[in-house]
Amino acid sequence: MDIVIGIILLISFFALAWYCIKGYNLMIGFLVITIVWTVLPLLGTLFVSQDFLDANTILQFSSNKELVKILNGIYQSGPEGWGTTLVNVCWGAWFGRVLMDTGIASTLIRKTVELGGDKPIITITLLNIVTAIIFTSMTGAGPVIAIGVIVLPILFSLGVPKPIALFSFMGSVAAGIYLNPVNFAQYRAFYLKTEEMPDFTLSWYAAHWGYAALIIMLVSTTVLTGIYLAKSKRSHAWAAQTRNPQAAQKDAPLYTLFLPIVPVVLNIAFNFSVIGGFVIAGFAALFLCGRMKGTFKENCQLVNKLYYDGVVDTAPLVGFLLTLPMFNAVAKYASPYFKSVIGGIMPKSELVVCIVFAALLFMGLFRGPMTLVGCGAATLGVLSNVGHFSIPFLYAVFAIPTITVNIGSCITQSWVAWGLAYSKVESRDFLKLSIPNAYVAGIIQYAATFILLSGLGAEWFL
Repeated sequence: MDIVIGIILLISFFALAWYCIKGYNLMIGFLVITIVWTVLPLLGTLFVSQDFLDANTILQFSSNKELVKILNGIYQSGPEGWGTTLVNVCWGAWFGRVLMDTGIASTLIRKTVELGGDKPIITITLLNIVTAIIFTSMTGAGPVIAIGVIVLPILFSLGVPKPIALFSFMGSVAAGIYLNPVNFAQYRAFYLKTEEMPDFTLSWYAAHWGYAALIIMLVSTTVLTGIYLAKSKRSHAWAAQTRNPQAAQKDAPLYTLFLPIVPVVLNIAFNFSVIGGFVIAGFAALFLCGRMKGTFKENCQLVNKLYYDGVVDTAPLVGFLLTLPMFNAVAKYASPYFKSVIGGIMPKSELVVCIVFAALLFMGLFRGPMTLVGCGAATLGVLSNVGHFSIPFLYAVFAIPTITVNIGSCITQSWVAWGLAYSKVESRDFLKLSIPNAYVAGIIQYAATFILLSGLGAEWFL
């Protein structure tokens, strides 16, 4: 009977994959699948053998009180446990709005273009580096769009074909996300709570794998951009103008241009609070750029408005993050049934995992079963229960399809969809450029994952 239930759960898993691929609302999708995965495993305890229950003690409950405790753990404790992640997301969004409002982000872009001169490939390389640096701190659709309406018209005016310009920009955004403390906290929460493994910090992650992942993505994107550009026909669009009102404001002071990386540097170098870094760098930017010259009431209103705008930027993400921990919590009750069906074919070797995931990188597209912002959480639940893989290793295994493939290469990503509409680029033209990059960067990143993170000690095991 456990195999029958496992097959039904597996069908529901593929139904979720189809749902994500179609681009439907992720919050509702994960709420529905959570309910299904609650009902089936718990009802299954009435029909499966006693040996199966003895081997999977998490499925055993002998009273209504214990059943209520299980349900509370899924639907109440799960979302509550993500409080830290949501706070980081909100403050990170506020900091992104500060960088846009003060003109620091746009000034960085303009100074980079001046440094590149009239040589497109040099300008592209510098813009990619600066964009990646910016998005080690900024995150969300709002900041990406705000920077995009500055960067993309510049590339168009240099004669870079629109598909190549869009591919280059989105790839560099994804590169920066590899060291973004907000995204790190968000993805880390798929595996465990902060107090459960205090050693797995952004500092540890960056030193052991994060820097390598960022550099690989950035270099791959830039090199392929150069190759694509060499094979294409230049198409000048000198009339292209940015519609961003920030472009007309005066430059931010040069000594403020280092502020975007302050939160990341403080966290990596000193294990300083991520939110504390956002607050220090954010208020420093507001004061040094002259945005706090009004009355106390006016300054409070400014800070409040920036926070409001930042939270609005992340509102869809917040809804998703409040249902996802329910799914993560219920996955442990479904995993024994999955193990009965596919446990024998799931890879148990770190080398095999890297090879299989590298070959199946395309499944990170369209919110597929490899990306954590799709239905990859289910794949993670199954994989983590069939092999003794360390959490840092699993983090990297799923971060690659989530960031390199989905965030940087997939048309279902919100800001990629915006970029396609803004630049009037066809989806297929973008995918022809982004999918090869996903494989080039992804394969190298999996090689780095095996070299740098395989064979960690037992203290890192799930």
